[in-house]
Amino acid sequence: MTALPFAAMLAEIWSAADGAPAALERVRMTGEGSLPSVFAVTDLASASVAAAGLAVSEWLAANARPPAPVAVDRRLASFWFATSLRPQGWSPPPPWDPVAGDYAAADGWIRLHTNAPHHRRAALAVLGVEGEKAKVAAAVAGWPADALESAIVSAGGCAAAMRSLADWRAHAQGRSVAAEPLLATTATESGVQTPRTVNSARPLAGIRVLDLTRVLAGPVATRFLAGYGAEVLRIDPPDWSEPAIEPEMMAGKRSARLDLRQAADRAVLLDLLRQSDVVVHGYRSDALERLGLGAEVRRRTRPGLVDVSLDAYGWSGPWQARRGFDSLVQMSAGIAQAGMERLGRDRPTPLPVQALDHATGYILAAAAVMGLVRRRTSGGGVASRASLARTAVLLARHPAPGDGPLRPEDQDDVAPAAEATPWGPAFRLNAPLSVTGAPCFWSRPAAPIGSDPARWQDG
Repeated sequence: MTALPFAAMLAEIWSAADGAPAALERVRMTGEGSLPSVFAVTDLASASVAAAGLAVSEWLAANARPPAPVAVDRRLASFWFATSLRPQGWSPPPPWDPVAGDYAAADGWIRLHTNAPHHRRAALAVLGVEGEKAKVAAAVAGWPADALESAIVSAGGCAAAMRSLADWRAHAQGRSVAAEPLLATTATESGVQTPRTVNSARPLAGIRVLDLTRVLAGPVATRFLAGYGAEVLRIDPPDWSEPAIEPEMMAGKRSARLDLRQAADRAVLLDLLRQSDVVVHGYRSDALERLGLGAEVRRRTRPGLVDVSLDAYGWSGPWQARRGFDSLVQMSAGIAQAGMERLGRDRPTPLPVQALDHATGYILAAAAVMGLVRRRTSGGGVASRASLARTAVLLARHPAPGDGPLRPEDQDDVAPAAEATPWGPAFRLNAPLSVTGAPCFWSRPAAPIGSDPARWQDG
């Protein structure tokens, strides 16, 4: 390994995943340059991708295979943190609702997140205006940022006032998150394991992953697992869609719809869970409990389960159940304010990519694979959890290394074969990760959410 802060970040992520320090010697980073930011975003991208690859190497070693060397390309990792897909003759829908964005309040800045229809309705109801950007801006200008944030969140919406790094460190939620581990992992009950012969070329083949995640970190994690051969089945509510990111994030996965408010559909989900090896979920900490699918139910249904969960603002403190997204956490945690101040801008300056989402996704993937390693060696299940806010703490500790820009993308960065997606053909960037002998690829192209029945492929 070379180049701080990559090495420091990787060591912290790997330690949080309960990886042995000696394994870090198997990692090599290639490439030069960084994304434009006041923080070490490219190093975070490279380190999180490398940690997930190192977990795959450990899984091979746990199954009597040689521990494979791991290489990560920092340029490609940076590009993947934006988008890996290069559509040919078509474009995905815009990623942001027209109302979403940063607004000047009476005493600072606030970001409104209105991509989901119910979040949009909540924000507009509090502001008392229709969904026109100019009217929203005029209404926001009459509110103190903190008061508007509280009002929108109380109404079931999503918003975040801009705070400085120092403000966040002093905030009750900031203090709580800083005290949390990057990954919190606990052992659970042992369960019956299905004997498998692990194929080095597709290390996770035969592993069933139940995907209960939405934008964006969780889908990154399960896309990674699918890229190394896992069978990923994503479950969404009947009325949910993510048209802007489905072509990017659904590669290699199957996807079905269930209404978990209905007893019959909950029974289907529990049957799927009973046959799972891993579940990855991004519901808020109280949401699955309300649906009767809390941690105890999951453990009882599938002893030996590798249970991996994601939260936005952390698992303790007054905001532990608050709705949140990458762009909101950047505002709350001081990242957008630091970019504005240090670059001399006149408005919030977030990261150039949604790095908290992507990095946390690869950290979740590393936790899932290391959970499989632990189950393979001890027979017991594990429960691991991470949060966007805690990943923000890691990033905020590492200023940009000042090593110059990344070399622009060129034709050699793109895989030679096009994917035949339902939206049209698309090329994808080459994978940013190399685990020797185990190429990362997706056996089926991305498809819209809800394209498949709610059953395992060979079930």
